[in-house]
Amino acid sequence: MNQQKLGFWLLTALVVGNMVGSGIFMIPRSLAEAASPAGVILAWLLTGGGVLMLALVFGNLAIRKPELNGGPQIYAKELFPKGSNASILSGFMASWGYWIGNFAGNVAIITTFTSYLSTFFPILTSQRHAFTIGSLDVKVGNLLTFIVCTVLLWGMHFIILRGVEGAGKLNFLATFTKVLGFFLFIVISLFAFEKSYLDPFVAPRYNEAGEAFGLLSQVNNAAVNTLWAFIGIESAIVFASRARKQSDVKRATILGLFISLAIYIGISVLVMGLLKQEQLIHSEKPLVDAIETILGPMGAYLLAGLGLISLLGSTLGWVLLSAEVPYQAAKQGLFIPAFLQENKKGMPRFSLIVSNGLAQIFIFSTVSNSMSAAFDFVIYIATLSYLVPYLIASLFQFKLVLTGETYRTATERLSDGLISILATIYSIWVVIAGTADLKTFMLGVALLVSGIVFYPMIPKPIEASVKKATA
Repeated sequence: MNQQKLGFWLLTALVVGNMVGSGIFMIPRSLAEAASPAGVILAWLLTGGGVLMLALVFGNLAIRKPELNGGPQIYAKELFPKGSNASILSGFMASWGYWIGNFAGNVAIITTFTSYLSTFFPILTSQRHAFTIGSLDVKVGNLLTFIVCTVLLWGMHFIILRGVEGAGKLNFLATFTKVLGFFLFIVISLFAFEKSYLDPFVAPRYNEAGEAFGLLSQVNNAAVNTLWAFIGIESAIVFASRARKQSDVKRATILGLFISLAIYIGISVLVMGLLKQEQLIHSEKPLVDAIETILGPMGAYLLAGLGLISLLGSTLGWVLLSAEVPYQAAKQGLFIPAFLQENKKGMPRFSLIVSNGLAQIFIFSTVSNSMSAAFDFVIYIATLSYLVPYLIASLFQFKLVLTGETYRTATERLSDGLISILATIYSIWVVIAGTADLKTFMLGVALLVSGIVFYPMIPKPIEASVKKATA
């Protein structure tokens, strides 16, 4: 079997590519609505500091516990006695929820790709009748969107099957191109920046009831939006077992964070200097409107092209990650054994087929309103499954510090202890803020617990030892 490996730059590209996706095109508007310019900047600094603590935790664990691969949710099993049912169950449920959240999120990225593609091919939005199936009236635009989404999904599938290194290089190319594009956007914007558009720099924001929010409340509200920009910070640790060096995982995670943070802060602040606050708050395509103030209508096409490149890289990275999660969990004895199947390139063949097959079901949302509602529902309740793994990793790092396992000096334990405490505090806030709505929280818990149906298929420690003894 040809086991390919990922180097430092390919790991960094996975982190940046998965963090900087479609969200960057809309986040300036949502932030302007939530906070004044001062609140937006403070929110980025708060979130950036918190995520930096998480990045350090992920990097430390990749070095100290290299045998635990597959993502931060894997550490759930380490919070309980080794080999116990509680250990296996917690690891399985955390992996289950994170996996579902990932492949459902992939569909959101893929369908967003077609919306950018429609800038060049307006027929993708055509409402002309194509045919009818039962009571379903299929429009031409919906049908073509479904075909594009399907081709993109399975095209990525076959690219990944050819090997992780080749997929990583393609993702690196897409990520490098979009990072270059966003930095050019930042440079161009500097020449048209209007400082007066940031006035008033500190101003209240109002809710639907007309109640005013002060600066601290604005920072909290804006930080909830910014935290979603960092989903994907864990990408390098998911592929830790495929890294050439475990130290690369930590370095790639931290560098990827700083590159992404620079892009997000730069674009958020500069767009506020290109569009008046009231215009930005009501803009449905803030980056396009901003670049059009400089380059005219041609700017819309340039941004759409950059969006396509960005989404191609994100699709490849997240499809790769989605298949890797249950595969690595199965290697840890925390998932259904069938997910261990590989092809000759060492890629998780069965996991890819199942993950993308389930994603394909949700792609039918592009032709059916009822399926679209079901897809939106899954995305809505996947919030908790994305956020809980961050808390799990932080708690596990703190446990290592308390027990002294893998540590040689008190100085190391003290510094890592401080990092783990800050990461844990931030992670708790992330979970509370991200699932502040009780309905979101309860449905998220239901999603995690739903995997219990498949739990009997997981080999228990006693069963595994018996099979090993009789083999």
